[in-house]
Amino acid sequence: MKDHDIPEISVVIPAYNEEESIGALLDEVFSTLDSMQISHEVIVVDDGSTDTTGDLLQRIHHTNPSLRVLTLTPRSGQSAAFEAGFRIARGNMLITMDADGQNDPADIPHLVGYLPGHDAVLGVRIDRQDPGIRKFAQKIANAVRNTLLGTRFRDVGCSLKVFRREIIQDLTLYDGLHRFFPYLVEMRGGKTVEVEVKHRPRRLGKSKYSPLGRGIPAFFDLLMVTRMKQRALHYTAEERT
Repeated sequence: MKDHDIPEISVVIPAYNEEESIGALLDEVFSTLDSMQISHEVIVVDDGSTDTTGDLLQRIHHTNPSLRVLTLTPRSGQSAAFEAGFRIARGNMLITMDADGQNDPADIPHLVGYLPGHDAVLGVRIDRQDPGIRKFAQKIANAVRNTLLGTRFRDVGCSLKVFRREIIQDLTLYDGLHRFFPYLVEMRGGKTVEVEVKHRPRRLGKSKYSPLGRGIPAFFDLLMVTRMKQRALHYTAEERT
Protein backbone atom coordinates (compact mmCIF):
# COMPACT_ATOMS: atom_id res chain seq x y z
CA MET A 1 0.00 0.00 0.00
CA LYS A 2 1.28 3.47 -0.89
CA ASP A 3 1.78 6.01 1.91
CA HIS A 4 -0.76 8.40 0.42
CA ASP A 5 -3.41 5.68 0.71
CA ILE A 6 -2.97 5.39 4.47
CA PRO A 7 -5.84 7.15 6.27
CA GLU A 8 -5.30 9.57 9.11
CA ILE A 9 -8.33 8.34 11.06
CA SER A 10 -9.63 4.81 11.69
CA VAL A 11 -13.03 4.50 13.36
CA VAL A 12 -13.60 1.09 14.97
CA ILE A 13 -17.20 0.05 15.70
CA PRO A 14 -18.14 -3.36 17.17
CA ALA A 15 -21.63 -4.50 16.17
CA TYR A 16 -23.87 -7.37 17.19
CA ASN A 17 -27.38 -7.66 15.74
CA GLU A 18 -27.64 -3.97 14.87
CA GLU A 19 -29.49 -4.27 11.55
CA GLU A 20 -31.89 -1.50 12.53
CA SER A 21 -29.33 1.08 13.61
CA ILE A 22 -26.02 0.49 11.79
CA GLY A 23 -27.01 1.93 8.41
CA ALA A 24 -28.18 5.28 9.78
CA LEU A 25 -25.18 5.47 12.09
CA LEU A 26 -22.71 4.90 9.26
CA ASP A 27 -24.40 7.64 7.22
CA GLU A 28 -23.74 10.03 10.10
CA VAL A 29 -20.18 8.82 10.66
CA PHE A 30 -19.16 9.23 7.02
CA SER A 31 -20.90 12.60 6.78
CA THR A 32 -18.93 13.84 9.78
CA LEU A 33 -15.61 12.45 8.57
CA ASP A 34 -16.13 13.88 5.07
CA SER A 35 -16.83 17.32 6.58
CA MET A 36 -13.49 17.16 8.44
CA GLN A 37 -11.67 16.82 5.09
CA ILE A 38 -9.24 14.31 6.53
CA SER A 39 -8.48 10.85 5.15
CA HIS A 40 -10.34 8.10 6.95
CA GLU A 41 -11.60 4.55 7.12
CA VAL A 42 -14.39 3.00 9.16
CA ILE A 43 -14.01 -0.56 10.43
CA VAL A 44 -17.16 -2.31 11.60
CA VAL A 45 -16.49 -5.57 13.40
CA ASP A 46 -19.53 -7.83 13.10
CA ASP A 47 -19.36 -9.98 16.20
CA GLY A 48 -21.21 -13.03 14.88
CA SER A 49 -24.55 -11.31 14.25
CA THR A 50 -27.50 -13.61 13.67
CA ASP A 51 -29.67 -11.02 11.94
CA THR A 52 -29.00 -9.23 8.63
CA THR A 53 -26.28 -6.93 10.00
CA GLY A 54 -23.55 -8.69 8.00
CA ASP A 55 -25.45 -8.54 4.70
CA LEU A 56 -26.25 -4.87 5.21
CA LEU A 57 -22.60 -4.06 5.92
CA GLN A 58 -21.48 -5.83 2.77
CA ARG A 59 -23.94 -3.84 0.67
CA ILE A 60 -22.66 -0.59 2.16
CA HIS A 61 -19.06 -1.67 1.58
CA HIS A 62 -19.72 -2.24 -2.12
CA THR A 63 -20.84 1.37 -2.49
CA ASN A 64 -18.33 2.88 -0.06
CA PRO A 65 -14.86 1.28 -0.03
CA SER A 66 -13.90 3.40 2.99
CA LEU A 67 -15.96 0.92 5.00
CA ARG A 68 -14.08 -2.21 6.00
CA VAL A 69 -16.00 -5.13 7.47
CA LEU A 70 -14.61 -7.80 9.77
CA THR A 71 -16.68 -10.79 10.84
CA LEU A 72 -15.80 -12.65 14.02
CA THR A 73 -16.47 -16.38 14.26
CA PRO A 74 -17.76 -17.40 16.72
CA ARG A 75 -19.26 -14.47 18.60
CA SER A 76 -16.40 -13.35 20.83
CA GLY A 77 -17.45 -10.20 22.70
CA GLN A 78 -16.73 -6.51 22.55
CA SER A 79 -13.12 -6.73 23.72
CA ALA A 80 -12.29 -9.19 20.93
CA ALA A 81 -14.08 -6.98 18.41
CA PHE A 82 -12.05 -3.94 19.43
CA GLU A 83 -8.80 -5.93 19.37
CA ALA A 84 -9.54 -7.30 15.90
CA GLY A 85 -10.41 -3.84 14.62
CA PHE A 86 -7.29 -2.28 16.14
CA ARG A 87 -5.10 -4.94 14.51
CA ILE A 88 -6.09 -3.95 10.97
CA ALA A 89 -6.55 -0.22 11.57
CA ARG A 90 -4.18 1.94 9.51
CA GLY A 91 -4.93 5.40 10.86
CA ASN A 92 -2.69 7.45 13.10
CA MET A 93 -5.76 8.15 15.21
CA LEU A 94 -8.07 5.31 16.33
CA ILE A 95 -11.60 6.28 17.29
CA THR A 96 -13.95 3.90 19.08
CA MET A 97 -17.72 4.13 19.34
CA ASP A 98 -20.83 1.99 19.78
CA ALA A 99 -23.06 0.78 16.96
CA ASP A 100 -26.38 1.58 18.66
CA GLY A 101 -26.47 5.26 17.69
CA GLN A 102 -26.26 6.64 21.22
CA ASN A 103 -22.81 8.13 20.59
CA ASP A 104 -23.14 11.21 18.37
CA PRO A 105 -20.64 11.15 15.46
CA ALA A 106 -20.84 14.96 15.37
CA ASP A 107 -18.68 14.93 18.54
CA ILE A 108 -15.75 13.34 16.70
CA PRO A 109 -14.14 16.61 15.47
CA HIS A 110 -14.45 18.06 18.99
CA LEU A 111 -12.60 15.10 20.52
CA VAL A 112 -9.94 15.03 17.81
CA GLY A 113 -9.19 18.68 18.56
CA TYR A 114 -8.04 17.70 22.05
CA LEU A 115 -5.60 15.01 20.90
CA PRO A 116 -2.48 17.21 20.49
CA GLY A 117 -0.49 16.77 23.70
CA HIS A 118 -2.45 13.67 24.75
CA ASP A 119 -2.45 9.96 23.99
CA ALA A 120 -6.18 9.43 24.54
CA VAL A 121 -9.25 11.66 24.57
CA LEU A 122 -12.08 10.12 26.58
CA GLY A 123 -15.71 11.02 26.06
CA VAL A 124 -17.81 11.80 29.14
CA ARG A 125 -21.54 11.47 28.52
CA ILE A 126 -23.65 14.37 29.74
CA ASP A 127 -27.42 14.15 30.20
CA ARG A 128 -27.31 10.34 29.95
CA GLN A 129 -30.24 8.92 27.99
CA ASP A 130 -30.31 5.50 29.66
CA PRO A 131 -32.74 3.83 32.09
CA GLY A 132 -32.21 4.79 35.72
CA ILE A 133 -31.04 1.32 36.77
CA ARG A 134 -28.32 1.37 34.13
CA LYS A 135 -27.09 4.82 35.13
CA PHE A 136 -27.06 3.83 38.80
CA ALA A 137 -25.18 0.57 38.13
CA GLN A 138 -22.53 2.30 36.03
CA LYS A 139 -22.12 5.09 38.57
CA ILE A 140 -21.39 2.53 41.30
CA ALA A 141 -19.07 0.55 39.01
CA ASN A 142 -17.16 3.70 38.08
CA ALA A 143 -16.69 4.66 41.75
CA VAL A 144 -15.45 1.17 42.66
CA ARG A 145 -13.00 1.11 39.75
CA ASN A 146 -11.59 4.52 40.62
CA THR A 147 -11.26 3.62 44.30
CA LEU A 148 -9.40 0.36 43.71
CA LEU A 149 -7.23 1.71 40.91
CA GLY A 150 -6.53 5.08 42.50
CA THR A 151 -7.78 7.15 39.57
CA ARG A 152 -10.46 9.76 38.87
CA PHE A 153 -12.07 8.93 35.53
CA ARG A 154 -15.65 10.18 35.28
CA ASP A 155 -17.17 7.85 32.65
CA VAL A 156 -15.07 4.92 31.45
CA GLY A 157 -18.25 3.33 30.08
CA CYS A 158 -18.47 5.84 27.25
CA SER A 159 -17.26 4.10 24.09
CA LEU A 160 -16.57 7.34 22.21
CA LYS A 161 -12.82 7.75 22.56
CA VAL A 162 -9.84 8.85 20.45
CA PHE A 163 -6.44 7.19 20.80
CA ARG A 164 -3.04 7.69 19.27
CA ARG A 165 -2.33 4.57 17.27
CA GLU A 166 0.88 3.68 19.12
CA ILE A 167 -0.73 3.71 22.59
CA ILE A 168 -3.53 1.27 21.83
CA GLN A 169 -2.95 -0.80 18.69
CA ASP A 170 -0.67 -3.50 20.08
CA LEU A 171 -2.54 -4.06 23.35
CA THR A 172 -3.40 -7.69 23.98
CA LEU A 173 -6.94 -7.70 25.33
CA TYR A 174 -8.85 -10.25 27.33
CA ASP A 175 -12.60 -10.60 27.55
CA GLY A 176 -13.99 -7.54 29.33
CA LEU A 177 -10.84 -5.38 29.25
CA HIS A 178 -12.35 -2.86 26.84
CA ARG A 179 -13.99 -1.35 29.94
CA PHE A 180 -10.52 -0.45 31.22
CA PHE A 181 -9.02 1.34 28.21
CA PRO A 182 -8.33 4.58 30.15
CA TYR A 183 -6.54 2.70 32.92
CA LEU A 184 -4.52 0.62 30.45
CA VAL A 185 -3.41 3.78 28.64
CA GLU A 186 -2.24 5.35 31.89
CA MET A 187 -0.45 2.15 32.90
CA ARG A 188 1.54 2.49 29.66
CA GLY A 189 2.53 6.04 30.60
CA GLY A 190 -0.02 7.66 28.32
CA LYS A 191 -1.59 11.05 28.97
CA THR A 192 -5.39 11.26 28.94
CA VAL A 193 -7.98 14.02 28.91
CA GLU A 194 -11.75 13.78 29.43
CA VAL A 195 -14.13 15.76 27.22
CA GLU A 196 -17.90 16.05 27.57
CA VAL A 197 -19.95 14.62 24.70
CA LYS A 198 -23.63 14.26 23.89
CA HIS A 199 -25.58 11.10 24.57
CA ARG A 200 -28.67 10.08 22.64
CA PRO A 201 -31.51 7.69 23.44
CA ARG A 202 -31.50 4.40 21.59
CA ARG A 203 -34.14 4.78 18.91
CA LEU A 204 -33.61 1.57 16.96
CA GLY A 205 -32.75 -2.01 17.88
CA LYS A 206 -32.55 -3.59 21.31
CA SER A 207 -30.04 -3.02 24.08
CA LYS A 208 -27.78 -5.95 25.00
CA TYR A 209 -26.92 -4.43 28.39
CA SER A 210 -27.69 -6.29 31.61
CA PRO A 211 -26.43 -4.84 34.93
CA LEU A 212 -26.44 -8.24 36.63
CA GLY A 213 -24.97 -10.08 33.66
CA ARG A 214 -22.07 -7.66 33.42
CA GLY A 215 -21.57 -6.79 37.07
CA ILE A 216 -20.00 -9.98 38.40
CA PRO A 217 -17.58 -10.59 35.48
CA ALA A 218 -16.65 -6.90 35.51
CA PHE A 219 -15.73 -7.11 39.19
CA PHE A 220 -13.35 -9.99 38.59
CA ASP A 221 -11.90 -8.09 35.62
CA LEU A 222 -11.33 -5.15 37.96
CA LEU A 223 -9.41 -7.33 40.39
CA MET A 224 -7.20 -8.52 37.53
CA VAL A 225 -6.50 -4.97 36.32
CA THR A 226 -5.76 -3.89 39.90
CA ARG A 227 -3.17 -6.63 40.10
CA MET A 228 -1.75 -5.62 36.73
CA LYS A 229 -1.36 -2.03 37.92
CA GLN A 230 0.34 -3.13 41.13
CA ARG A 231 2.88 -5.18 39.17
CA ALA A 232 3.35 -2.81 36.23
CA LEU A 233 6.99 -2.07 35.34
CA HIS A 234 8.14 1.53 35.59
CA TYR A 235 11.72 2.35 34.62
CA THR A 236 13.93 4.35 32.28
CA ALA A 237 16.77 2.86 30.25
CA GLU A 238 19.75 4.74 28.89
CA GLU A 239 22.32 3.33 26.50
CA ARG A 240 25.83 4.60 27.14
CA THR A 241 28.31 4.88 24.31
